[in-house]
Amino acid sequence: MKPIHRQALLDTIRAAVAKNPRKMTLQLARELGVPEVEIVRALPDGRSVELDVRRWEDLLRNLETFGGVRILLSNGAATIEVDGQFGGFSTTGEFFNVQTASLDMHIRWQQLAAAFAVEKPGHMDGTTTYSFQFFDQTGSAAFKIFLNFGEPISPAREALFIKVRNTFRL
Repeated sequence: MKPIHRQALLDTIRAAVAKNPRKMTLQLARELGVPEVEIVRALPDGRSVELDVRRWEDLLRNLETFGGVRILLSNGAATIEVDGQFGGFSTTGEFFNVQTASLDMHIRWQQLAAAFAVEKPGHMDGTTTYSFQFFDQTGSAAFKIFLNFGEPISPAREALFIKVRNTFRL
């Protein structure tokens, strides 16, 4: 993308976010006809910090320290939300496995192209959500891990979010 076009895209995204900061990034992406990763990458005011996706495994292993989280997986036809805890890690062929009593997830890690730590007003009530979001090579969300969802985050959990974000920041 040429620099002038990139700046126009950023301006368009930031205007849309300013108009409705609680809108889901997936919805904004569809409305603007861009990959969702571009919406997340352009969030204003430091609400989105790009992480080193090459360190995906260490980042995922660090998520175990948060205890219970909510994972969102979405495709063109459906979205699923699952509450669980990361752990029980292994690798089998093309899959990085997360298998605990509450979560059975198989990640095609070769498809991961970007990762972010995101702070954003929730779409339902405006409460700030804290999440780690992973995107595939097409710019679509691969999965999102929310540390809170509709409720305030505890100071200890927020401090851990900041620590992990700073550890994996690009």
